[in-house]
Amino acid sequence: MYKIVTREDTIRIPAEYMKKGQSLDQHIDRLAMTAFEGRFDEQNRFILVTSNHTPLGRGRIIHGDGAIYQRVRFDALLFCMDDYEVVEGAISEVNEFGAFVRIGPMEALLHKSQILDDQVEVNVGAGTISGRNDDKRLGIGTAVRARIVSLSPDTSDPRRSKIGLTCKQPGLGSLEWLGETGE
Repeated sequence: MYKIVTREDTIRIPAEYMKKGQSLDQHIDRLAMTAFEGRFDEQNRFILVTSNHTPLGRGRIIHGDGAIYQRVRFDALLFCMDDYEVVEGAISEVNEFGAFVRIGPMEALLHKSQILDDQVEVNVGAGTISGRNDDKRLGIGTAVRARIVSLSPDTSDPRRSKIGLTCKQPGLGSLEWLGETGE
C-alpha cells in the first residue's frame, strides 16, 4: 500500500524567485512539494510526501515565459491501490447508501449491498448500519477489512476519485466480527 521511490520530474521556478545573491536551491524544496504532493502520478499512485529534492543539471528558460524549468530528483512516499487488493480502514461516515471508509489518505465507498449477506438497516442519525437478522453492526470509527472491487482515480482532483469496496467474502468485514480487534 505504501512505497518509497526515487523519482525525477520537472518543476517551474517563477522569474520572481531569481534574485541576485540568492540560491534557487532555497526555493526548490517548497516548489517541488507544491508541484507533486497530493496528486496522482502517471501510474495512478497517490504522492503523499516528497523529500531530498536535488536539482539535476542546469534549468531551462522557455522563451516568452521567463521561468526556469528545472529537472529535480526526489524521494516520494506513495499510497498505492490495486484492483482486488485487501485493505483495512475505519468507517468515517454513514449514508443512506452505505458507508465511507478511510483507507490511508483516500475515502472509499462500502455500499450497503456489499456489507453482509443479510439485509441491512441504515440509521444515518445514529451513524450505524446493522444486519436485520443478526447482531452485526458497523458504526463511525469501526475498523473494517475490505477488498477493492472498483478503482477509478481522478488525477485532476483526487478527492473525486471513486473507490468501491466489498466485505462479502470470507475474512472480510468488521475486525470485531473477525475477532481481530487488536485489544
